Amino acid sequence: MTLKVERPKKQKIKNVKDNIELYLIMLPVLIFIFIFSYIPMYGIIIAFQDYSPGSGFLFDPNIKWVGFKHFTAFITNMYFWRLIKNTIVLSLLNLGIVFWTPIIFALIINELTAVKYKKVVQTISYLPHFVSAVVVAGMVISFTNTDGIINQIRGLMGFEIVAYNNSPEAFPWIYTITNIWKSFGFGSILYLSSIAAIDTSMYESARIDGANRMKQMWYITLPMIRPTITIMLIFAIGGLLNANSEMILLLYNPAIYSTADVVGTYLYRDALLTGQFSFGTAVGVFTSIINFALVFAANAVARKTSDYSLW
Repeated sequence: MTLKVERPKKQKIKNVKDNIELYLIMLPVLIFIFIFSYIPMYGIIIAFQDYSPGSGFLFDPNIKWVGFKHFTAFITNMYFWRLIKNTIVLSLLNLGIVFWTPIIFALIINELTAVKYKKVVQTISYLPHFVSAVVVAGMVISFTNTDGIINQIRGLMGFEIVAYNNSPEAFPWIYTITNIWKSFGFGSILYLSSIAAIDTSMYESARIDGANRMKQMWYITLPMIRPTITIMLIFAIGGLLNANSEMILLLYNPAIYSTADVVGTYLYRDALLTGQFSFGTAVGVFTSIINFALVFAANAVARKTSDYSLW
């Protein structure tokens, strides 16, 4: 009797046929990523040219190649270190405060026993995520004006009126609090899903052994959601030079550039609005390279210090 060994190629074809539904579900997403993420990447070459709108940048004989001119112009720019400093400071505030808020909120929500109250709190916390950033920024600017609700309360309490929206020292905290309010509820969904997947028998065993709810949270819930936290932390570190440029653009003004102007806002204001597309592309490539290096480093540290990493 001879055993028929299936060839690897036939095995692969069989696997594709068995999972054809899954591949079809993935297909629209893969097409979307290919069209909007990979095809535009050839445009990176204009970072090494003096490109002007309407001219070719691939096969045009009139292309003017300038090498690393635009990269050098950005690095030697008088605002370079201020931009890097502001971007890192605001990103670190996000990383140190905003990132952990949804985790803490998810742990608190998980401990609530009143189901109806729990659902109401969750629903209310999700709502800010769906409010337009323009509306949120308008609300924040209105609240922090000299005649805003914050200063009205301060006035009633006998404190001095402060124009927080024009205060460079206040902006980082205004930005951070705004991000917390807008994202903590929706961001907690991922962690609540991870918590829901934990085997309830582990909690039952812990209760039998005399562990209170705080110990159950510390020794069961947190370790079980650590893989999710680790992956999200790697992504957060990888976006260190991005900050939330959209929200900053809506909140800041020339009076607070000293603490509010970041790489993203500078790129929009001094590169894209003035038509310096080659310079803007160079800045984008520069930040992308740094962010990739940060992702790679964060992933390496996570792989060495724990069993969880992206690759």
